[in-house]
Amino acid sequence: MSETLVVNEIYLSLQGESTFAGLPCIFVRLTACNLRCSYCDTAYAFTEGKKRPLAEIVTEVQRLAKPFTQHATPINRERARNTGDEGIKIAIKSKIKTEPANPKPETRNPKLPLVELTGGEPLLQPAALPLMTQLCDDGFTVLIETSGALDISKVDPRVRRIMDLKCPSSGEVARNRFENIPHLKATDEIKFVIGTAEDYEWAKSQIATHQLDAICPLLMSWVHPLRPEQQDKVLKLVPAGQTPITRQQLAERIIADALPVRFQVQMHKVIWAPEQRGV
Repeated sequence: MSETLVVNEIYLSLQGESTFAGLPCIFVRLTACNLRCSYCDTAYAFTEGKKRPLAEIVTEVQRLAKPFTQHATPINRERARNTGDEGIKIAIKSKIKTEPANPKPETRNPKLPLVELTGGEPLLQPAALPLMTQLCDDGFTVLIETSGALDISKVDPRVRRIMDLKCPSSGEVARNRFENIPHLKATDEIKFVIGTAEDYEWAKSQIATHQLDAICPLLMSWVHPLRPEQQDKVLKLVPAGQTPITRQQLAERIIADALPVRFQVQMHKVIWAPEQRGV
């Protein structure tokens, strides 16, 4: 792994979004993004970062994950000792003798902590692909948060892709790459970030047009207002004429329309200050 990535931060916290919300997760936040969504709360990752070798990144992830190895099953701990990595490379395949020949995707009891690549836009850096493969090889449940504006087809199929479809209030709706939809699997997730009534209606239309609920889980995430210190002059403005929607209004519309989606809030912003980094 001689390649490098420009990394903004690596930290251990709780997963605040997706169907994995609430689980311990190591976040690898990569630098740079090709979009400037109006509600972006990580504009600091557009430019801030340090070039790091992939091997160094993997070592840091392993260090943060090490306390969780004490909860591994005895058979997995023994296998880890035999491979000489002190519990880091705990192979999920160790259960193969007791599982069905074609087990369902592992969603109920993923190995902890999860590892998520986020940004910025992690797919802007080609070396993100071999990093995810290495982390999967090491037995981690790997997630990626991606804007949906770049090709997702080359991502290791073991990775859970959480892909945005950008709604009108983002200012980036024209950047959606709908060619990604055929590449999505049941283990992936589609996220709509909803800040206005127009966003909701647009998302509802996309779900029906593309029959998205037949593909993978769907998320509707309410836009948490940015604090003054999170504002950045490079972000797009919400297009004129749109009607803001409250968290309660969004939840009530989902219920009234019987939409097949999961309503979510950014859990980490409920626990910690919305502008706090590294959480």
